[in-house]
Amino acid sequence: MMKWPPENRLQKMIRTQLQRRGIGDRAVLHAMAAVPRHMFVPESIRAHAYEDRALPLIEGQTISQPFMVALMAQSLQLHGHERVLDVGTGSGYAAAVLSLLSAEVYSVERSEALAHEASGRLHALGYDNVKVIVGDGTQGMPEFAPFQGISVAASSPWVPLPLRQQLADGGRLVIPVGGREEQLLLRITRIDDTTRIEQLGGVRFVPLIGDHAWNN
Repeated sequence: MMKWPPENRLQKMIRTQLQRRGIGDRAVLHAMAAVPRHMFVPESIRAHAYEDRALPLIEGQTISQPFMVALMAQSLQLHGHERVLDVGTGSGYAAAVLSLLSAEVYSVERSEALAHEASGRLHALGYDNVKVIVGDGTQGMPEFAPFQGISVAASSPWVPLPLRQQLADGGRLVIPVGGREEQLLLRITRIDDTTRIEQLGGVRFVPLIGDHAWNN
């Protein structure tokens, strides 16, 4: 019977998948090391939990590869006091990582089944500063805005206007933008009434479905 977590597989993930590829934020590395990724994937594929790839969830969704979760978290440049919006809860893995880097995480998921599973999992594992809500992630969560960080784990043809509007002054929004097959990961930083856009590299995410992104 396999022991969980595999003692050296998590350490190897941190060393080979994250540090060697440029993840240097110590808080992010500590958060990634503290969250048991195998608890956020289906039991039938837990043996693959620490591999360098995305893994399937129900309803055609995925849990992002560890490097991408770490890159997006690092790109938000969090310091521990922020309110963060996580769009695309999925299994809740990224929300768990973000919860160790910020004060509050509001995570929105369009799939009621995924949201229910993720909420229960996060609560059971003690991530009590995460609130999971079922809804259209492209609408954001105006009732909890503004957010100092917004992380979007699905691809959009453009940056949804509500997410731009809900970004706090000085806050950062990280989102994959492009076609359905390939996208660029962007970081949008709000400075007063202007925004600065940075390209963080090519990526491939599942599509973001909603009123301000893909229709289906």
